[in-house]
Amino acid sequence: MIDIAHRFPENPLLMPKDLLPSSPDLHIISLLNPGVFVFEGKTWLLVRVAECISQKEGVIFFPIINTFGKVEIIEIPLNDPDLVATDARIVQYKGLDYLTTLSHLRILCTDDGIHFYTPEDIHPLMGSGVLEQFGIEDARISYLENTYYITYTAVSNNGVGVGLRTTKDWKNFETKGMIFPPHNKDCTIFEEKINGKFYALHRPSSPQIGGNFIWLAESPDGMHWGNHQFLLGTRKGFWDSARVGAGASPIKTDKGWLEIYHGANAEHQYCLGAFLMDLEDPSKVISRTLDPIMIPKESYELSGFFGHVVFTNGHVVEGDKLTIYYGAADEFVCGAYFSIAEIVSALEVTL
Repeated sequence: MIDIAHRFPENPLLMPKDLLPSSPDLHIISLLNPGVFVFEGKTWLLVRVAECISQKEGVIFFPIINTFGKVEIIEIPLNDPDLVATDARIVQYKGLDYLTTLSHLRILCTDDGIHFYTPEDIHPLMGSGVLEQFGIEDARISYLENTYYITYTAVSNNGVGVGLRTTKDWKNFETKGMIFPPHNKDCTIFEEKINGKFYALHRPSSPQIGGNFIWLAESPDGMHWGNHQFLLGTRKGFWDSARVGAGASPIKTDKGWLEIYHGANAEHQYCLGAFLMDLEDPSKVISRTLDPIMIPKESYELSGFFGHVVFTNGHVVEGDKLTIYYGAADEFVCGAYFSIAEIVSALEVTL
């Protein structure tokens, strides 16, 4: 496998110790997969912050958001026969799945692309309502028609779906609800209408028939989505054999819509690749990278809360320069540069 990423020498840019928890009762376990946007001449991140409560011997704790919108701590003895706690990310209790952490989205900005801080008048985005009881995760941000569209993963005991909020100033937000019901995630909206319609990539999932594939949808208003079409699947024997999912909004080039996506194998090792869609009809995939364009190879990508992971859902485009901000090992936020022309030249096949 090859790697054409130029990593920031300052990586990791953000670590859990760099931010304060949202509550004195919680501590930050990991920072993950930021959405990225440009606002008021600066680069901003919408970072997923995963928090938990300190554990004690013989008991497992995990936080949820209760019906009153407050954080509630669930406590279960480790010897409870109805408890299955073999995964660092998920707890199963009495047949129901819970997350070991509770995530929200923290808004940070930078003056130099490297050092991030939180302005005083900016507040985090928290989960709200029954469909976000286990938190909100992995935001992707699209800007069109003077509005920022924030798609994110909404998690509850009803399943995992895609929520939408919009804003014009990052202080006032409109909650639009769940636009793709469970089980769905990895949703990003194109930053330009095509033939008068909104388009989005998303990933419905099935544990039985089908798989974790990228699909395309269209909408008249950015709220109501239909004409769903399969777009890109996994490849047996390749680095993306187990699952694929969209990254940030597709990049418009003279060759087509360029999408940076993540793929994982059966060993849960995550890499980045790219594919190209037709400018007028994005349901047509023109080409795809055979090898990944980025693989986990640095120590901060190989070891962390969940190692062997590079995962992006946010970038900034400046001519040929593509700056991605990515999650490493499900614990750190990092940065890397790419040449868009070099990515396009690596597109080979439509497997």
